[in-house]
Amino acid sequence: MVTTTGELTASAASPTKDPSRTAASATAGLRDLLPPELVAAGDPREVPPADARELTRVLLRRLAALEEGTREYSYVRATLVEMNLSLVRFAIRRFTAHREPQEDLLQVGAVGLIKAIDRFDPELGVEFTTFALPTVLGEIRRHFRDTTWAVHVPRRLQELRIVLAKAQDRLAQDLDRAPTVAELAGHLGISQEEVVEGLTAANGHTAGSLDISTEDDDRPGGLGERLGEEDRDLRRVEDLVALKPLVAALPERERLILSMRFCEDLTQTQIGERLGVSQMHVSRLLSRTLRRLREGLEKD
Repeated sequence: MVTTTGELTASAASPTKDPSRTAASATAGLRDLLPPELVAAGDPREVPPADARELTRVLLRRLAALEEGTREYSYVRATLVEMNLSLVRFAIRRFTAHREPQEDLLQVGAVGLIKAIDRFDPELGVEFTTFALPTVLGEIRRHFRDTTWAVHVPRRLQELRIVLAKAQDRLAQDLDRAPTVAELAGHLGISQEEVVEGLTAANGHTAGSLDISTEDDDRPGGLGERLGEEDRDLRRVEDLVALKPLVAALPERERLILSMRFCEDLTQTQIGERLGVSQMHVSRLLSRTLRRLREGLEKD
């Protein structure tokens, strides 16, 4: 969060035992410590661009001479941030294609602006905007790289996605159609496998809700309601195929017991009555048969 000069001024005012002292007198006390050009600037956000550039030069030289952590240093630094927020807004315009909220990008860009202010050396003779703009842009790009992907992918693939997007636009203009994977690979001098990997990774940048209906689909309900689910019966197919030769190799009486138990759903007592044997004998035969089938499946 960017701190305003007004907040710094109020917080920097030294405490007093006189409760009648106003905020205005506290501000005036701090301004006595500041350079005249800073006092005359008024609200830094309302300084005209031409005056802001010149005042920025003066304040940056002043900031370099101040001791970090002092009230004056904090006030000058915050004024520089507010005075140059227009540079951050200018940088944000390059990312209008993204859906990220502008306020979030402004905060991220302000972090880059603060870093540029802290690192800038007035003695180098470089224009501050020339130095600060790449720093602000880099901070915003880092934000997109690290926090806006729906699925985390390696940085190599994030960068490859950008390269592929530019190549697709250029080839589409030259060919008057969407380029193929082979054409993209030849244009970039990489393998087709890398192109496919980069195109696949691009799908992880954004994620759509399963509750949203697509524009070209007139069916009711969201996508999530129409997605297929795993058929649990399919898991049994392999077991049934493997069991078939094992069951065929069983003696006829054991196959008959299996049929009556699992196909006709008879109890062991009912099976015993049909075969003329005791329920206990049916239980032993059934257990032995099932164990043999289980061992056959595990062996396969």
